[in-house]
Amino acid sequence: MTDPGEALTEDTLMGGRVVLRQPVDGFRAAIDPVLLAASVPATARDSVLELGAGTGAAALCLARRVKGVRVTGLELQRDLVRIAGRNAALNGLEAEVAIICGDLLQPPPRLAPGGFDHVMANPPYLEAGTATLPEDAPRRAAVGEGAADLKAWVRFALAMVRPKGTVTFIHRADRVDALLAELHGRAGEIVVFPLWPALGKPAKRVLVRARRDIATPTRLAPGLILHAADGKFTAEADAVLRDGWGLVL
Repeated sequence: MTDPGEALTEDTLMGGRVVLRQPVDGFRAAIDPVLLAASVPATARDSVLELGAGTGAAALCLARRVKGVRVTGLELQRDLVRIAGRNAALNGLEAEVAIICGDLLQPPPRLAPGGFDHVMANPPYLEAGTATLPEDAPRRAAVGEGAADLKAWVRFALAMVRPKGTVTFIHRADRVDALLAELHGRAGEIVVFPLWPALGKPAKRVLVRARRDIATPTRLAPGLILHAADGKFTAEADAVLRDGWGLVL
């Protein structure tokens, strides 16, 4: 369904449990925000911060999956913040999800350091100066690093989470070394969870979760195979993407 007045489409996530309006042009949410939300070990009454919340896909999926959780999203693009607010109301989750406009390099005062039980993020995956970025400005801002590089995203996430709280990222597999380097010495109990496109195919995405002020060694998890030989989602992936199950990292 398309809203011609604002050039939005109306899509669904989690088997229809979440309705998401998002721009026709620019970056569009697919399965990454669902997988990110599924990997956060939040429980009722926990507070979660999402960095780069976009139109609210991951925040809404988490709030739908975990009853009673409170999710605050930080988003740089004001137009997306407005759409995210409408999405929260559209899903009846305006009491659980609040998306605010702001820059993680100059965060709003209302975001108190150490004030969240969990932080989640899907950072821009193209390192500055290493790739040709899309011409479309909103998409370019979503996929290409700007003034805030990966180091800034990781350090801000760790600053905002409480001691022993979790930070969770979904990122390209070929940048996992850079992500782990930024976590080293600042967090522990790190889990690297590959997302395999199919059996025998190299992972293109990984989930990485860590806990602040914990010294437990890093662990490589078996991960999740997304597609079966026929191209359909595996039963395990379907349980997460459509049925709303959480991932055990």
